[in-house]
Amino acid sequence: MDRPHPVGEPVVADLPPRFAAWFAARSWSLRPHQQALLDTAAAGRSALLIAPTGAGKTLAGFLPSLVELAARGKPKPGTARRGVHTLYISPLKALAVDIARNLEAPVAEMGLPVTVETRTGDTPAHKRQRQRLNPPDILLTTPEQLALLVASSDAERIFDGLAAVVLDELHALVTSKRGDLLALGLARLRALAPAARFTGLSATVADPDQLRGWLMPQKVGGGDCSEAADAEGNGRLADLVTVPGGASPDITILASRRGCPGPAIRRAMPCRRCWRRSPATA
Repeated sequence: MDRPHPVGEPVVADLPPRFAAWFAARSWSLRPHQQALLDTAAAGRSALLIAPTGAGKTLAGFLPSLVELAARGKPKPGTARRGVHTLYISPLKALAVDIARNLEAPVAEMGLPVTVETRTGDTPAHKRQRQRLNPPDILLTTPEQLALLVASSDAERIFDGLAAVVLDELHALVTSKRGDLLALGLARLRALAPAARFTGLSATVADPDQLRGWLMPQKVGGGDCSEAADAEGNGRLADLVTVPGGASPDITILASRRGCPGPAIRRAMPCRRCWRRSPATA
């Protein structure tokens, strides 16, 4: 479902009181694309947000998760440890660290019962081990670290309660070899958490539908296997939320003959049953 929104027109939103107060203290108004992602999240749908730099797309991607985690509250003493609620995936570890730092500010200022951590190649071994035993509510990582996490023996416990996946700079990932690796990781996440929603954040691209299809599971050859991409554009598409403005579409992105990594996934990705049974991913 396409959701184009005009720039510069705030919307009247029914935000929880602490969120409304936080926005008001900064003289901010919820933007239409931020409200749109709140709506798609409430409906359990995946979405692609295309917006120029400075449009607040990172806040839009995380706002639904923060609202949900605030409503969930702190775990009661004696209850089982909860897994990751929101997984953020960035093409750059430096970006993941920077976004985590920026995210910690509203969490602290609103007093939200939310833990935020990063997991990159620079994360110490003792912290990685603790994250496997006691995952944070929001984990920010890279495609390479995701591949290690979903292949670990703790993957089911870490991700079985996963509610949201936020993919930043999606346009920079999907046509690369790292995009193939990420697509396999997302397929594994879908097997572990079938109800999780996927939100892509992207700069302006020439063909948004390829990214929209990449965010959704697709049928392959009439079988029951799911894949994160369909190079032919078949199957369902994620909702599209757009913010006009910014640079002209980069026609070099998603315009190559290689396209999205669907063929590679069809060759390399086992079906959901195989994911569960394979010793390599147990």
